[in-house]
Amino acid sequence: MNHRRLVGIDLGVASAHTVRVLDGEGTTVAKRKARPTVESLTEVETAALAGCPEGTRLEVVMEPPGPVWLPIAVFFSRRGHRVHRVSSAKAHDLRRFLSRHTKTNGIDAETLARLPLFDPTGLQPLVLAGVERAALDRRVRATDRLTQQGGLHKRRIKDLTRQLLPMTPLTGELGVADLAVLERYADPNALRRLGLKRLTMLIAKHSQNHQGVERARQSIAAAEALIELYAGHPAVAFSDLAAEIATEVRLLRAVQAELDAHATEREHVYREVDPAQLARSLPGVANIGGPALVAAIGDPARFAKTKHFSSYTGLVPKASETGDTDHKGQPMSKAGSSLLRTTLVRAADNARKQDPQLARLYYVQMVERGEDHLGALCVVAAHLAERFLTVMQRGMPYVICDTDGRPVEPDEAKAIIAQHWTVPPEVRARRRSKKMGKAPQQVFTAQVKSRPRRADRRGDLPHQPSGPSTNEPLDHRSPIGNQDSQSDAAAAAPRENLRYPSSLR
Repeated sequence: MNHRRLVGIDLGVASAHTVRVLDGEGTTVAKRKARPTVESLTEVETAALAGCPEGTRLEVVMEPPGPVWLPIAVFFSRRGHRVHRVSSAKAHDLRRFLSRHTKTNGIDAETLARLPLFDPTGLQPLVLAGVERAALDRRVRATDRLTQQGGLHKRRIKDLTRQLLPMTPLTGELGVADLAVLERYADPNALRRLGLKRLTMLIAKHSQNHQGVERARQSIAAAEALIELYAGHPAVAFSDLAAEIATEVRLLRAVQAELDAHATEREHVYREVDPAQLARSLPGVANIGGPALVAAIGDPARFAKTKHFSSYTGLVPKASETGDTDHKGQPMSKAGSSLLRTTLVRAADNARKQDPQLARLYYVQMVERGEDHLGALCVVAAHLAERFLTVMQRGMPYVICDTDGRPVEPDEAKAIIAQHWTVPPEVRARRRSKKMGKAPQQVFTAQVKSRPRRADRRGDLPHQPSGPSTNEPLDHRSPIGNQDSQSDAAAAAPRENLRYPSSLR
């Protein structure tokens, strides 16, 4: 008799959970409905373990529709069972294979229960975070959501202001003085009645005297031009538009106040999780990016290889190989957190200006491979992700090195980048223009493999550099000049001929 027990749970957001229990041979053992209560889940556990010897561990599989998975995961993990949280895409593909034309809650639950039989190596046990990491994860998510909401309010304020004042001087970021004026005097008639003197005093007060009479003169001129243009036409509701702008300003201030509070707590929790601030030692990773990366990676030890973490980020290209043909230029898998992916790409844009190795990689992608700016950044971000994992696993700060692995100071690194790895303006202009086409895909000496297949690994130095470099040899024994688990060189020949998509989400 097979005593292995596989539990598939199709989670319901507003309804009961559907449970199917299978044995190791795929035979249905029990069918249940469950609620997120101790009594209901204990009944499921009892039914699943009926007839099994003492010490049998359940294998619970579920997909995460929102936050409803957490109570189930906490209950079964605390009881010593193995919990797996799989992607909805994987469960969807298997369900279509097993039942193409029928979809029910029971079929979904049974499909989840069969996943360990179909893909035993593709399931990883769920490890719940501790107190500090769970708190950091929530603060990072909250600050990211509030940042996006603040951006939406700012765009809405600008759109409404352009409708009221087509010649508005608000062309850049919204400052404190701008919000103060818009909250009370968005109506052009009220703005003109306020007068130049009082408007100048209001702007100077809220801008700490950085702005004054010139900004006030521009605002009043825009108001007078609009009044002359509309000439009292009834289709334009000045007072109602001004009231909506005032509402958006108050909402923006409320969001910013909440954002500041969450950001303060995020910093406090981050220093508990990463006391040495190793994440922030990487180039391009600043105050916001450091906590976001640490929250996304969880326990660094759960990634056995750097390529596993690259796949986790979703920055690696899909694979398409048949026979002797390997189709290059596949899009990114995007099989990970969009927040993690976006954070890495934004960090890569700054890191390429600070690290010569990453700058060389960006240069090769733009100049030799014909990639556009975002495509090149995705390649740099994938390398930066691997270096981030290596730094966290080793517990050593990141050290910037030149393309030969020699540690350099920040000023020297920027000088090397400016001298050797700066993309020419005409090349950058060509990449922006889709009409001029891409650069020809040439095969360079650095791409030629002199060893057997798969002998070249990520991070290996090219046999001959494809661009200028110093003549000093790389000391592979140095822990400083070898940030990656294989090597710290930014030239990764297998990835340089891959194309990446023009969007991240």
